[in-house]
Amino acid sequence: QVQLVESGGGSVQAGGSLRLSCATSGRTYDSACMGWFRQAPGKEREGVAAIYGGGMTYYADSVKGRFTISKDNAKNTVRLQMNSLKPEDTAMYYCAATHCRPFGGSWGLYRSNYEYWGQGTQVTVSS
Repeated sequence: QVQLVESGGGSVQAGGSLRLSCATSGRTYDSACMGWFRQAPGKEREGVAAIYGGGMTYYADSVKGRFTISKDNAKNTVRLQMNSLKPEDTAMYYCAATHCRPFGGSWGLYRSNYEYWGQGTQVTVSS
């Protein structure tokens, strides 16, 4: 089992920044691949960013160049730095964990590939 707890959400104006954190506990964290997802009201949950073995990352086109995912193995934490936020980034953000696949690519942005989920943290961006 892996337990995930998100934090760092809040309300910001467009153009601002937030840093989300996901504290993990449970089974081996170092071998897990991690992802960040978001879900706006009335919309499907979508993948935002993923981090794979060796630190390889993958991003949705909508956040590429603005968001950065990272892992702090010493603190068992995965972070999502969000810059240049836009009103359309408003959503509940979720952290997720899964066993790693032996390849990169977009698989980390598909919710069906993840077994463990946090409860979410709300991000609201006003114009």
